[in-house]
Amino acid sequence: MKKYGLQVFAEAVQGKRIVYLFRIAEEASTTAGKVIAFTTENGRTKSKDADSTATKDGNIRTPGVSETEITVTAILSKGDTMIGKLEEAMDTDKLIEIWEANLDEAGTGSNKFKGMYFQGYITEFEKTSNAEDHVECSLTFGINGSGAKGDVTVTDAEQAVASYAFKDSVQEEE
Repeated sequence: MKKYGLQVFAEAVQGKRIVYLFRIAEEASTTAGKVIAFTTENGRTKSKDADSTATKDGNIRTPGVSETEITVTAILSKGDTMIGKLEEAMDTDKLIEIWEANLDEAGTGSNKFKGMYFQGYITEFEKTSNAEDHVECSLTFGINGSGAKGDVTVTDAEQAVASYAFKDSVQEEE
């Protein structure tokens, strides 16, 4: 009998199962982190420059400081307030808190998922509106430090963004 490593049978994580929540840091006592409606893509990039020094034996490399950027692209939702708040936060240099949660990896506790926490500033904001498509907003966040791992709370409503939750056919109460 042939034995295989567990990695061979691992399932891939779908992009919609990684969610990002955002909050302006100064609103921490009044507001929870929120997802941006109609997000089409998120990304997290780490990069590091390295200096090269010539020696008689050949070049040696000295790594620099790691830099992290987080990006989000979303279709603008009618009545959306989050995009506007984030654009204003960029204009006034407000610190943003960002949580990245993997909904396929349960954390410890109800509605908790493995993830990371970041703080940073918005470094780019773009709103694109062409005649044939919906208005699209793209934001880039320059992150301070490298983030911290932990469990992220994601509400049932925010989890529903990543997948349909079962809903019964009975009349709902208001």
